[in-house]
Amino acid sequence: MDYKKVATDVINAIGKDNMVAAAHCATRLRLVLKDDSKIDQVALDRNDGVKGTFKTNGQYQVIIGPGDVDFVYDELIKQTGLSEVSTDDLKKIAESNNKPNPVMAFIKLLSDIFVPIIPALVAGGLLMALNNFLTAAGLFGPKSLVQMYPNIKGMSDMIQLMSAAPFIFMPILVGISAAKRFGANQFLGAAMGMIMTTPDLLGKDHFWNLFGLHVAQTNYAYQVIPVLAAVWILSVLEKFFHKRLPSAVDFTFTPLLSLMITGFLTFTIVGPVMKTVSDWITNGFVWLYDTTSFIGMGLFGLTYSAIVMTGLHQSFPAIETQLVTAFAQGKGAGDFIFVTASMANVAQGAATFAVWFITKDKKMKGLSSSAGVSALLGITEPALFGVNLKYKFPFFCALIGSGVAATFAGLVRVEAASMGSAGFLGFLSIYPKSIPMYIVAELISFAVAFALTYLYGRNRIAALENVSAVETTADVAPEVAQAQTEVAQVAGVADEDVLAPVAGQVVDLSQVNDDVFSTKLMGDGAAIVPTNGEVFAPVDGEVTVAYETKHAYGLKSDDGAEVLIHIGIDTVNLKGQYFESFVTQGQKIKKGDKLGTVDLDAVKAAGYDTTVMVIVTNTPNYTSVGHVAGQVNHGDNLIGLSK
Repeated sequence: MDYKKVATDVINAIGKDNMVAAAHCATRLRLVLKDDSKIDQVALDRNDGVKGTFKTNGQYQVIIGPGDVDFVYDELIKQTGLSEVSTDDLKKIAESNNKPNPVMAFIKLLSDIFVPIIPALVAGGLLMALNNFLTAAGLFGPKSLVQMYPNIKGMSDMIQLMSAAPFIFMPILVGISAAKRFGANQFLGAAMGMIMTTPDLLGKDHFWNLFGLHVAQTNYAYQVIPVLAAVWILSVLEKFFHKRLPSAVDFTFTPLLSLMITGFLTFTIVGPVMKTVSDWITNGFVWLYDTTSFIGMGLFGLTYSAIVMTGLHQSFPAIETQLVTAFAQGKGAGDFIFVTASMANVAQGAATFAVWFITKDKKMKGLSSSAGVSALLGITEPALFGVNLKYKFPFFCALIGSGVAATFAGLVRVEAASMGSAGFLGFLSIYPKSIPMYIVAELISFAVAFALTYLYGRNRIAALENVSAVETTADVAPEVAQAQTEVAQVAGVADEDVLAPVAGQVVDLSQVNDDVFSTKLMGDGAAIVPTNGEVFAPVDGEVTVAYETKHAYGLKSDDGAEVLIHIGIDTVNLKGQYFESFVTQGQKIKKGDKLGTVDLDAVKAAGYDTTVMVIVTNTPNYTSVGHVAGQVNHGDNLIGLSK
């Protein structure tokens, strides 16, 4: 790579005077800009040295790749005269330059609290759906499966117990997450949730005599908003006492006073008021759904993807939590927001696949194939921003498809029992009796969006694309997306294997909480949620990059695979703290050699995701990339590469 030329091209495309600050991590340039509208996005998209771009948290990020990004950054600093800053400093600059309005700030707060607890709610909801499948009459005959086969009743009862637990003890989950977001001790947040759900609370018909005041012993099981308010008060009190109590008594009396005062306020004032507000919100949404029926669902479906563009959808998990919790108590019609989101995501994916059939642009073919798969699985950002909005008309064709499908879903009353993957796999979250109609609605969404995009776009895209110029860009091998999860390739059939560098649970890259990795802009591969902090070499070869921050390694195998091991998300900000490295750039390695270690508990305590990404950065050199599923130990086969 000609680092000087790539840096010059990036500067010319963005504008030297448009740059406020610049930093870099293991794979990308991170820039704070004055005006995003001045970016020549087409020039960046056509640049062979740029693997992709995106914007997040006020930073415009240009993906260069491991090893190369350091040199491109050095050239960029030389040519622009900008001061070198750390990623932490850049984050502060971005925040100061991009202060969100109060509405978006509140939405982000809700998102920060509820997104981390979604996996627990999804698990509980799916277990609930499974139990409904076993106990619902009329699915396989006049009687339920439990009635027809009494020997499975014990299993059904156990599943029912497990499904109810996340919702009954919702205040504990919310208490932990909210405490972290508000800056309070997470265990105090959990304790507050426990206080509000303890079985010793006998209900609103029982009272404490508190200095002559009758205080109801309300149990706040299943509740969300009351515990949010309680933990916010807890955080304010904890910070207050930390500042004012002497260190000798702070450790003992700050938790005591914070919990005790918050508890009194919760049961006397905050809890009853917030529970009423919570009931109003839930009943309001259920009333709106019941009143507007299929018309309201259709309008929601017609506008859902547009809402995603604004970021307002980040507030939906808070609402969905209320709807799912009410459904778990036998109230309401379930999570209709999830149903609508599924229709919208499938429609955007269908429109993206239609573009794949039409376009002659090789780079767009590769992007649209992988983005289409992601959208069908519930991750639409690559399809929205990388394909459909670029041409505009696929986006609007998808809106129509989503609106038609959501109207149908509302008409036949498709009900979701839980949150989950809002796409073709979303049937797992649907109430059993609604699954057939849910699948029909998904097919309608796909068919309408695909047909409209294809018919309208056959001549439209040809007119929009400058084919002769675009064909000079790199071919990103769309075939790769076709076999991204073929486990057979990792079982000895592949031309080359990449071993697991750490022990842990394998997850698909699409589930990683970083757009660069989840959208596979750096390449295909796999991710591991580690259970051990030791990192080992997954291939025989050479260390091409050994970062000073010790959070990432670039390797090249003797067979030609270029592998990036990235430990954690945004852990570059730790500047090597909690990491230890045993290798240097240029060093020869063998499979199983120890590359380094990381203190996982310390990294987690610092607030960072410890997921380890294993990326094949020269993915286009292979016809297919597959990975195993489940639990692995270091040294087990992880990724299989076929040429």
